[in-house]
Formats: sequence, structure tokens, C-alpha cells
Amino acid sequence: MVKADTIAIIVAAGRGTRAGAGGPKQYRDLAGRAVIAWTADAFLNHPNIDAVRVIIHRDDRDEYHAAMGALLDHPKLLDPVFGGAERQDSVRLGIESIEADAPKHVLIHDAARPFIDERTISRVIDAQQSSDGAVAALPVHDTIKRANEGNKIETTVPRDALWRAQTPQGFHFDKILAAHRAAAGQQLTDDAAVAEAAGLSVALVAGSPDNMKITQAEDFGMAETLLGRKAHKMEYRTGHGFDVHAFEDGTAVIICGVEIPHSHKLKGHSDADVGMHALTDAIFGAIGAGDIGDHFPPSDAQWKGAPSRVFLEKARDLVTERKGQITHCDVTLMCEAPKIGPHRDKMRNALAEILQIGAARISVKATTTEQLGFTGRREGIAAMATATVALPQSD
Repeated sequence: MVKADTIAIIVAAGRGTRAGAGGPKQYRDLAGRAVIAWTADAFLNHPNIDAVRVIIHRDDRDEYHAAMGALLDHPKLLDPVFGGAERQDSVRLGIESIEADAPKHVLIHDAARPFIDERTISRVIDAQQSSDGAVAALPVHDTIKRANEGNKIETTVPRDALWRAQTPQGFHFDKILAAHRAAAGQQLTDDAAVAEAAGLSVALVAGSPDNMKITQAEDFGMAETLLGRKAHKMEYRTGHGFDVHAFEDGTAVIICGVEIPHSHKLKGHSDADVGMHALTDAIFGAIGAGDIGDHFPPSDAQWKGAPSRVFLEKARDLVTERKGQITHCDVTLMCEAPKIGPHRDKMRNALAEILQIGAARISVKATTTEQLGFTGRREGIAAMATATVALPQSD
């Protein structure tokens, strides 16, 4: 149970068959991140949203966890619940799942609208002060025609009072819960229609042209274009990291999250993953957040023997908190042994899983120092890393 004034419900239980092959559209990749992750992030980071619940299909638990990635640890995110046969059933089940939390308001949003912005969410919340509910919408500017069965124009429909409804749609919790229960089985087209059937007053507030719904396969191309336009409002920062660890007695080394049998292990306060340490510092550097020692001082006993993924996850989460995106990482390992080549793809996949980006955005390579220096004498391993991060220009 959470103490909440406003809870957002994200409806992600559909199959999305009109979007073509590739699985449910909410879990498909959009610029290195799942559609549902873009959507959930907007609500999780809104200051007036106290909690977020996602409604999923009962077959999609694994896909949901993989798609949400770092957001699974967000304190506002509630455990997902299963939806029903139709969208209206899913929404009702979602609303009922938070009944014990007794929120004053609930916002309902489609997972396939990943470009929802903070201002639109705020307008829907604020409008509920003077009405039972509110819907983000856009006035219709195109001329509307009504056709007969032969697709011949029958009449022109006056457009002066016509609006295109979007989501989120927000309501007083008790009223929309009762309305959904009363409308069960009617298959109304959206939650505003459910509210209308119950006689509730629903206000229209300004939506956003960017708040598109991904419905068909070609919509992914439009979404990528929209993201590209938004990217012009981002700035790209590059950070560099360097780390060194000496060898000591042991039977394996851990590099970039992969254990490699070897005649020695790497010496360090944590698990001494030299590649992951360099990459973590590169990400910290890109966002101006210091280095590993600032966040995980070696003098602190709790980090003794800690897996280095904890450090990399922290760097990843700080980027997410700043509404940024890690766009590319490059790690260079310097050693005579062990051989890195056979393990390189596994390392890339391990880093990609932690950073929640595609493996194609990660490079891992190795070189020697031609038997010069401490690495040439096989006394240890060094690593250099570069990370590129996109951050909003306002940062």
C-alpha cells in the first residue's frame, strides 16, 4: 500500500497486431530503449505523480522486466498486474488493483504513447480541480467527411466542436472506479466514454501534437523521426575513464562482467573489474558526477569484494535521473594475457544488459603494449574507456 494523491496507470496489456511483426509494440526498441520504458519514465519522473502501475498481459512478464531495465528499481514503480481480454477490462483491473491505496486521482495512459510530456500531464491533473475528469486532446483542423458504404462522400461534418482525444485521461478515483464497474462489458472506446456513460463531467485540456500513438508498423519510422527532432534539443557529452589493477594469486579474472580462467586474479577492494571500473568513471565524467571513489570510497568496508556492476548501475541510474541516455561506450583493455578476443562479445552483452542499451552501442577491444611497462611484464591489466551521453540542454 502506498500513500498517494495521484497514481498513474499505464495500459500495456495489448497485443498490438496492427503494428506488424516483432512482438507487442510496447516492448519493441525505439532508439535503444523499449517503447514502454520511454512512456513509464515520463510518469515516474513527474513531481505530482506519486506512484505508477503498469498493466501487462499475463504472458509478458519476462518482456516487461527486460524492457523496463533500470526503471524497475524506481521507488514510485509498483509491481505490474495482469490485464483482461479487452482494454476496458484491463483498465478496470488496474484501477481496482490500487483501490486499497485510496488515491484521490488516477491518470490512465496508453503505453504506446511514449512522447507524453510533463506539461500535458500537469494540465490533466490540474483540470480535475474543477471537473470529475480531464482528457488531453487536440482540436480537429482537417475537414471531416462522412462516407456511405461505397466510400462515397455523404456529408461534411462540422469540425468546430470536434477534438481528437489522447491520453492521459485523469479522473477522481472513486468516480471512475464506479463508472468502470458499471460499464463492464460495454466495450466503450476510451475511459472518457466510460465517464460520460456515468454522467461525469470531463474537461478537455490541450494535448500535444508530439503525443502520438504508435499503432501501425510505419508509426515506428515517424517515432524515430520525432526522436531525431527532439535530439536537436539534447547536448552530447563525452567522458573518459582509466583504471589499473595488479595481478595477485588466483585462478580467474573478472573483466567487463565476464569471468575468465587465468593464472592470476586482479587485486582490488571490490572484484577489481578493471574494464567496468574504467567505463563507470567515463560515464561519471560525462555527466560531471565525480568518480567511483566519490560514490564508493575504498575506505568503506561495505564495498569489500562488491561486484563492479553495482558501480556501473549507479552511473547508469544517475544518467536516467538527469533524463539522459547513454548512446555509446568504448572500452580498450591493455594486457598480454589473458586473451580478450574469445570473450569480447560476451563482455559487450554483459555491459549492454547492465546499461540497458543495445550491444551494438558498445565496443570492447584489446591491445598489448609490446611487452613494455607493467602490462608488458604481465604484472597487471589497464583499461581505458570512453562514454557518450545525451543530456537535455537545460542541464
